[in-house]
Amino acid sequence: MSRKQALLKRHRRNKRVALLVALVILVLLGMLVTWWLPLVLAVLGWVGHEAWFSDHLFYSPGDDYLYQFPAQNEVPGAALQGDLLTVDQVPQLNGFETLVLAVSIKSSWLGRFLDPTVELSSGQMRDSQVFERGVKGLRYLNLTGFGAALNAGTLRIRGRRCSLHGRPRLWSFAHADARRQRVMVIAPHADDAELAAFGLYSQADESWIVTLTAGEIEAEHYQQMGMQRAEAARIKGRLRAWDSITVPRWAGVPESRCVQLGYFCLQLPAMQAAPDQPIASREADLCDTRIFRQFNSLSLPSDADGAPTWNNLIADLRALLQQARPQVLVMPHATIDPHPDHICSQAAVLEALQGLEWQPSVILGYANHLHDNDRWPMGDVYSGVALPPVFDVSQPLVPYSIELNTDQQRDKAMALGMMHDLQPPPPLKRRIRRWLQKLLAGRRWPAEGENEFFRKAVRRHELFWRREL
Repeated sequence: MSRKQALLKRHRRNKRVALLVALVILVLLGMLVTWWLPLVLAVLGWVGHEAWFSDHLFYSPGDDYLYQFPAQNEVPGAALQGDLLTVDQVPQLNGFETLVLAVSIKSSWLGRFLDPTVELSSGQMRDSQVFERGVKGLRYLNLTGFGAALNAGTLRIRGRRCSLHGRPRLWSFAHADARRQRVMVIAPHADDAELAAFGLYSQADESWIVTLTAGEIEAEHYQQMGMQRAEAARIKGRLRAWDSITVPRWAGVPESRCVQLGYFCLQLPAMQAAPDQPIASREADLCDTRIFRQFNSLSLPSDADGAPTWNNLIADLRALLQQARPQVLVMPHATIDPHPDHICSQAAVLEALQGLEWQPSVILGYANHLHDNDRWPMGDVYSGVALPPVFDVSQPLVPYSIELNTDQQRDKAMALGMMHDLQPPPPLKRRIRRWLQKLLAGRRWPAEGENEFFRKAVRRHELFWRREL
């Protein structure tokens, strides 16, 4: 069982216990007071749960995030004078660096019901970064894009429904600009590349998009159109294969540099466990990847037999790496992103690189999912992306963030809107929950799309984790 599954299992167990206790209390109230009181309290309790307690948060808001950044990257003498951020020694900035500020945040009483926000400003520049309701601990702000304001001494940081405490710590990470290099984005499923890195790959000098699976499972939306389970899975996989080839054209990436490998969703772990064994689709009644490769303009080594094996996946990746010769590899971060296909995608790429003549200079890891917090990045569309919860100081992490302007964020939103998997409306329960949270918790959702990823991904920043090879 993965850590994510274990956390979710514990959460559900605790929730069942809490519901049982609440039921006992309501029954006693009905017996001792009046029959209608438990009904009223039950409705109010459900409304309160949906508005304020339905986030999947598998840690206490009072826990400190734990990062261990390299000492040489810390900027000495960071301090808050009122709401003005100052440093003893102005850092040398080259115009492309990631700036991170650690600060202790304490929620106000109102911040237990409305999202606590840290607002950044300098002249006409504005940003906001949101944290957990009831937050009381060390958090990490992403100041990328505010370097000039920091050097000019005009960067102001204010808490809204929260206050900032203690002495802050500031780190500056200088990077080569990946947008001026040859980039290959590894996407476990169609839309992963856009969610994590549309801003990066749309600006790169040369970009390749390699999608590993067709993402054919969980095709209930198509079954509602009258299709049988296998037929629905096949058409969903074909649509997502089409998306993986065509949507990057919106960013200027030619079809000749977009490749769909067509392996089956959530089957990569089974393939890795038995490298020579073909692993069929869970739902599409298929054991041949070629049906999902029909839109490729490039041929792949495993086109000869279409067998969904780990060895074929490695051979396909090796061929593409040799042909594209990427300087920057962008792929899921296996210890932050818990999705099994994302973990295996990273493992497959690293295995494919072994002994290969061409080696990229840097890997940028991304996380479209988290173990601990299903709402991250918290906050609204077009706002900044603070660093995610991390509680393992032994994990070496070097952040790499780029800034997207408003037009680039809108282009990203339109790219996500083209993805078929992000188009179906959310279920009724989720729509009711959103209405209650809008009414009672002050939350809002973007007009760009109803899927939660429109809120999560259309942001001022794209955040990666850098690893040298």
